Amino acid sequence: MRTTRRVFLGGAACAVMSGAGPGLIRSACAQGAGSTVRIGMVLPVTGPGADAGRFALNGAKIALEAVNKAGGVLGKPLEIVTEDDQTTNPGAVLAFSKLAAQSDLVGFLGSIRSTQNHAMAPDILKTGKPVCFGGTDPVLTQMGNPWMFRFRPNDSYSARVIADFGISSLTKKKWAVIHSTDAFGTSGAKALTEALGKAGATVALDQGYTNQSQDFTPVVLAIRQSGAEIIGSYFTFENDLGIFARQLRQLGVTVPWVGSPSIVNVTALKLAGPSLYGTYGVADYAEESSDAARAFGKAYRAATKIAPDNQSSWTFDAVTVLALAINKAGRTDPQAVREALLAVRGHAGAEGTYNFDKNGDGLHGYNVVKNDKGAITFDKRIDFYQG
Repeated sequence: MRTTRRVFLGGAACAVMSGAGPGLIRSACAQGAGSTVRIGMVLPVTGPGADAGRFALNGAKIALEAVNKAGGVLGKPLEIVTEDDQTTNPGAVLAFSKLAAQSDLVGFLGSIRSTQNHAMAPDILKTGKPVCFGGTDPVLTQMGNPWMFRFRPNDSYSARVIADFGISSLTKKKWAVIHSTDAFGTSGAKALTEALGKAGATVALDQGYTNQSQDFTPVVLAIRQSGAEIIGSYFTFENDLGIFARQLRQLGVTVPWVGSPSIVNVTALKLAGPSLYGTYGVADYAEESSDAARAFGKAYRAATKIAPDNQSSWTFDAVTVLALAINKAGRTDPQAVREALLAVRGHAGAEGTYNFDKNGDGLHGYNVVKNDKGAITFDKRIDFYQG
């Protein structure tokens, strides 16, 4: 596992240049220890999540450049140090422990995978510094760990939106709930089942699957045999979703499908192609949902020449808001930064408007979107935050 350092500074006087190794990028203005404010980032560089890791790093890099062009953090450039989580729970724990051992790191970006954040949580509590993460299992901010701050809406909100849209807009009441058996999938399925029950719908099939499955034929056959009128899903990995979508259509299942955010991730769209046409998703990031989302989309396309998704939008917001909180605190003391994060209200980010509650949840709603022949079109935003 290698450490990759990234420093991005604005202005003509500070050039960004490649270093000796393929994973090293430094600024010509970096002047050694104490010349920067440093944060750590756990992300997949290897394994099946590597594509997502590239999106995550791109979002963070765009935020870094903007922060540093605006003056940096406490008058210094902001720097990110990354470690490869290898797309596994043990890898995530090892990556975080390597970062946490660097005493000058003032905060961290965790994983978009709930299962990896659960694995890291004991070490996060022990380290005692703010960790911004993207996993959506509601339990993650209900464990009494004061250092975990979520930069995507949790699945108690996604389940409510999926159920409401499927029942009210699509008029379907007999559901198949398909989900990963990891922490994310089981939590999401439980929340969706509860939301459907409260709305008077029935669950004809509750079907879990193991991550990195290569054949979803038994799952698809179970859906067909259940007589379900609609599918609600929580897929952790885009490659699993792509295989499932293709086999679903190959076996002739054409019922409406409303999925968790992975259904509109760029990697999933590329893998599944036409198999996802006509499906719906709840998306924490939708480019046409707000001015801030459009601005991020424009910046991301300018930097990468491809469309962004929630893999990159949450890391963009996390770096931006963490830098904002450190500047607001006026120092890097962990408790001061934690209090500044909890005090964030009305910050317009790419993912939505951030209003942190006492548990560390910053967002409280989702966008409903449709896959219109490969183009993700925005329908509406539903927020539940009461202030």
